[in-house]
Formats: sequence, structure tokens, C-alpha cells
Amino acid sequence: MRTYLVVIDDSPESSLALRFAARRAGRTGGGLIVLAIIAPQDFVAFGGVQATIEAEAREHAEELVATAADAVVQESGITPQTLIRSGKPAEVVREVIGTNDEIAALVLATAANGAPGPLVAHFTGHDAGTLPCPVMIVPGAIDLARLDALS
Repeated sequence: MRTYLVVIDDSPESSLALRFAARRAGRTGGGLIVLAIIAPQDFVAFGGVQATIEAEAREHAEELVATAADAVVQESGITPQTLIRSGKPAEVVREVIGTNDEIAALVLATAANGAPGPLVAHFTGHDAGTLPCPVMIVPGAIDLARLDALS
């Protein structure tokens, strides 16, 4: 099955990527994986504080994937697989793709203006061409009607 991988966070661009991937999967009979990544903490606080920070990050990630999964079902009728992983985002994406042969494309979106975003920059810059699947980039400033027509 053709499966699209979308990394979800609080950014508006991840919502665009999710919408595009959900519509493509729905139209092509494919599947969708929604991935939330918990980035490593830059500091180590006291044990109890650190555990609370990590628990809150996990809870937020669970809310993100649940909301995204609901949006996918409403948009395409597909029930996506949801994943929550911890680690450096580019490494986590590479690992998820490397362990799932059904992933046909990584779908990302750029910011509407300014820098494209760290994953877009990574997979179209330093690591361009090294994934075993295409990277689909949705322009962050695209009109929703145009996005829907393209998907």
C-alpha cells in the first residue's frame, strides 16, 4: 500500500502537509502515518522536574496526533497510523522511513515566508536524495483551493 508519512507539530505548515497527504491517500487508496516527535531537552533539570517536562511533552504529542488523526478521518475517511517518537527530528524521520517499506513519500510543507523549516531544510539540503522515498514539499503560502485541486 502507498503510505504517506507526515510529521505533525503546532505549525500551520504541518497542517497543510497533513491535508495534502490525507487527500492524496484518500484519492489513491493509500495510507497515512502521522508522526509527532518529542525533541530532546537541551538541559537536564532535577529528576522530578525533568520527568514532569517529559510527561507534558508526551501529553502534548498525544494531543497533536489525536487531533491530526481526527482531521485525516474527516478529510479522507482514512484512519491513519499514529506514532510518537523521541529524538532528533531528522534522525527519527529517517528511522521511521527505514523501518517501513510501505512509506511511499515523506510529505512536508514550508513556512509561508522566511526559512522553510528545519526538516524541509535538512531533507532538501544536507540529506537531499538520501531517503529511499520521495520528499513532497507543499508550499506554505498555497491557497487551500489550489492545494485541494492539486491533491
